[in-house]
Amino acid sequence: MLQSIVLFCHVGVALLIIGLVLLQRGKGADAGSGFGAGASGTVFGARGTSSFFSRATAVLATIFFMTSLGLAYLATQTTAPESLLDSVDIPGETSTTLPGLAPVPTGEELPSVPAPAGNETPTGETEN
Repeated sequence: MLQSIVLFCHVGVALLIIGLVLLQRGKGADAGSGFGAGASGTVFGARGTSSFFSRATAVLATIFFMTSLGLAYLATQTTAPESLLDSVDIPGETSTTLPGLAPVPTGEELPSVPAPAGNETPTGETEN
């Protein structure tokens, strides 16, 4: 439930960032026509102007980063069973065998293998 909420916020913030970046003008687009191609950087200084859109983009980028970390944390906190058999609950049975299957025989219940007769080797060839 919490992971769904964080994921919804994450996608919403990503869409807002995309919208804000597309609404912003390029660096020096306002004064570029009045002062020449690259002269606007000297008018406003090395930093340039900080508008509402650039500050909002920085805040949304921080929120996007935090939701990314939150989703990564929530993904590691799942309590899913390691195998499908761990999630199966058989009422009334405490044995480890599944219903409809024969139990696995132990060492004492296994039939013995007869030894090779005569002068045969274990590979089935006769010695000369």
